[in-house]
Amino acid sequence: MKIVVTTLNAKYIHTNIAIRYLKAYAQPEFDVELTEYTIKDPTMNIVTDLIKKKPNIIGFSCYIWNIEETIKVVKMIKKIDPSILIVIGGPEVTYDVHEWMEKVPEFDFIVIGEGEQTFKQLLTELENNHEMKAVHGIAYRKDDQIVINPQRNKLDLRELPSPFHFEEDIPHLGKRVTYIETSRGCPFSCQFCLSSIEVGVRYFDREKVKEDIRYLMKNGAKTIKFVDRTFNISRSYALEMFRFLIDEHLPGTVFQFEITADIMRPEVIEFLNKEAPAGLFRFEIGVQSTNDPTNELVMRKQNFEKLTRTVTLVKEGKKIDQHLDLIAGLPEEDYHTFKKTFNDVFALRPEELQLGFLKMLRGTGLRLRANDHKYIYMDHSPYEILGNNALSFDDIIRIKQVEDVLEKYWNDHRMDHTIEYLVTKAFPSPFDFFQDFGSYWEEKGWERIGHQLEDLFKRLYQFLAEKGINDLDIIADLMKLDYLTNSKYKPRKPWWDLDFEKQEKSAIYQSYLETPSQLGADFEGLKLSEKDLYKHTVLEKMTIHLKVYLETGVIKREPSCMLAFFNPSNEKTIIFGTTLKATVK
Repeated sequence: MKIVVTTLNAKYIHTNIAIRYLKAYAQPEFDVELTEYTIKDPTMNIVTDLIKKKPNIIGFSCYIWNIEETIKVVKMIKKIDPSILIVIGGPEVTYDVHEWMEKVPEFDFIVIGEGEQTFKQLLTELENNHEMKAVHGIAYRKDDQIVINPQRNKLDLRELPSPFHFEEDIPHLGKRVTYIETSRGCPFSCQFCLSSIEVGVRYFDREKVKEDIRYLMKNGAKTIKFVDRTFNISRSYALEMFRFLIDEHLPGTVFQFEITADIMRPEVIEFLNKEAPAGLFRFEIGVQSTNDPTNELVMRKQNFEKLTRTVTLVKEGKKIDQHLDLIAGLPEEDYHTFKKTFNDVFALRPEELQLGFLKMLRGTGLRLRANDHKYIYMDHSPYEILGNNALSFDDIIRIKQVEDVLEKYWNDHRMDHTIEYLVTKAFPSPFDFFQDFGSYWEEKGWERIGHQLEDLFKRLYQFLAEKGINDLDIIADLMKLDYLTNSKYKPRKPWWDLDFEKQEKSAIYQSYLETPSQLGADFEGLKLSEKDLYKHTVLEKMTIHLKVYLETGVIKREPSCMLAFFNPSNEKTIIFGTTLKATVK
């Protein structure tokens, strides 16, 4: 039999660990070919490529992000060659199995739950006896009837073969995210999450995991993401793995983890702040809501005070970037309580704040009890909510406006100085800024067009000017600072009109050349010529005393100069500040 297993990833950089487990477990009895696509690939291209492989069996790994496109592919394949057997698996089809078999008659088999052993046994029966009733954990058709066999027992993860030792993957390891798991299951019971359905946590063999990581790094893997639902559930285990990764990592490798912040002990953070190289680790932390009644309704245990302690200690260590998640639309969290949740979490200043919307996943307790909170949601994936008894559709649209500008203006870190001022000085709260700006953004229709970097600055300035925000000159200074700081190369034309006349600029440059010490030892050490100044720097007037601000964060109204040097040797912009009279740095 010619067997192909495949999936449609959300992006090219993603990889699918599930189909690799299937291939590894099926060996040596079956030679399974791996192939991956993305949801952006044209359906015809995917179908053409699969048909060219002349398969007898195609297995698809299905999730909320790819099920709709996968169905299109499957239907087309069946029209071209009905003899090709289609096997579907993954979390999206593990629940409501009978409904899926009825809805998509082109599905020949559904593998329910963990698929490694089930898929191999299914292949064995297809090759030999065709005794499908002997295969636990599948749904199939017999005499025009849908048959669903009982699920099999959970696997012993310590016995699973490695999914990483395939030669065809080696050329891609440095260009894509590699996913790895050291455990399956979750100790918590959050009713919006599929992980709540499986009771208990099972672990893989630690030494095998370490050998896999060594192999991946040796063969060029740069981004390795652990998909464990709570990586730090065992303090001793987490410490052991952190120690191993610190000791044996290769330069340029980044490891990402999903952690539960409120159970992380201070001594673990102290260890990481002391021992971990900066940039080696990245934490993803699901906060979801800070509203206690909401968390109780979804059976989510969370101590926000301890979570805040963890996030703050990690941030103070300056070693690990943190990605914090929120979910809008949880039970009994209305627009105003979600605003509080947003402000609570933004106060922690995470490097990235992800604002998502509740998805009513098949099999979850929240979907099963949707009527309790009058949920309405999409009939098709991703089953995102359209409203409930506490949050109207209009409220959801308003929060989506926040999400849009949050992504552009905070998570991309183009304007950190500016945003910090706006959310603390110019608007009542961070949420108020992002909401007001997001609503304005939508009114202008800007969500439907592309944006250059300069456009983002111009549009923010336009919004602030029309709103009549006080001290706009100070805000403009901070925007100029952000723009130049984050530009790798000297801009041909900044988003604003440069202030200095040619003669005045020349006089200041001559002053810097005659007395470079006024800009400090760093500038003096650059030993710039007059040609260098004109070619590699931008000079701009400031309303604030830039040197004081850069050193202390205090905004003092006093005219000064900003000199931005765009270093051609390392592409790092250096900002210097002097008084407008150019006498001291």
